[in-house]
Amino acid sequence: MYIPNFNGERWLPRTLQSLRDQTARADVVVVDNGSTDGSTATVRADFPEVTVLELGENIGFGAALNRAVAAHPAETIVLLNNDVECEPGFSAALAAGLGEGVDMVAGVLLQEREPGLIDSAGVIADHTLMGFDYLNGEPVAVADDAPDPLGPTGGAALYRREAWDAVGGFDERIFLYYEDLDLALRIAARGGRCRLAPGARALHAYSASLGAASGAKYERTGWSRGYMLRRYGVMRDPALALRALACEAAIGAGQALRDRTLKGIAGRIGGFRAGAGLPHREVGAAPLIDIGVRDALALRRRRRG
Repeated sequence: MYIPNFNGERWLPRTLQSLRDQTARADVVVVDNGSTDGSTATVRADFPEVTVLELGENIGFGAALNRAVAAHPAETIVLLNNDVECEPGFSAALAAGLGEGVDMVAGVLLQEREPGLIDSAGVIADHTLMGFDYLNGEPVAVADDAPDPLGPTGGAALYRREAWDAVGGFDERIFLYYEDLDLALRIAARGGRCRLAPGARALHAYSASLGAASGAKYERTGWSRGYMLRRYGVMRDPALALRALACEAAIGAGQALRDRTLKGIAGRIGGFRAGAGLPHREVGAAPLIDIGVRDALALRRRRRG
């Protein structure tokens, strides 16, 4: 099990204690992105069973996890945010989801303020590759009979090692946000599918690192969004391009008016430019959802990203 950490001393001990209390124990690796808050010292003092990999600098979410998986390989790759509290059966339920033909398993993150509601049960995307947290805001019981998502959220995920290696893990150009969607798309394009594990539940302190409506988060999500649009050639299709431009303009305008920041727009431009000249990625067999522009924007407003 791999946990990326950056100045998460406030939340990380709770996460690690919940892993100590699992019915199915797992080896845990905390990969630290240059924390300055004493996180690693706390882990070594209070959780000596946990392996700590210190990178010395913040190289990003996906890049850090790639390093951790390479340095401490495992047969299955389980990822967990540093701001979650897992129920005792989390690990067992996640592992049980990995059956025949399944390359990804999605856990269920619950809203910390309202534990009866789902924060994210994986990731889904429309045909412009705008990503959404699956079942966000729905009662927990809905997950029991829900269809499977496109892929897991990076905060509660399991990947089959062969599938991970086949696509090279996370795209390290994506510093933060959308890296889990990109990975799911690449695995799904090769025929891999995801299974939802409704019993793998954990409380999640949403956007504890950057803040749910911060300029820093808008810039990161915007960059990743622009990069995805360019990398997957969404703008080559006139109908998709028109839809994408309408949605992104609405989101950018909302951030500018409501939160008085243009960082989301600047991020999108920067990410789109960064995708220039890189090999085109195909969506292939990845299951995408059909959703109208109004509904897509409504889903985005829930996250303010």
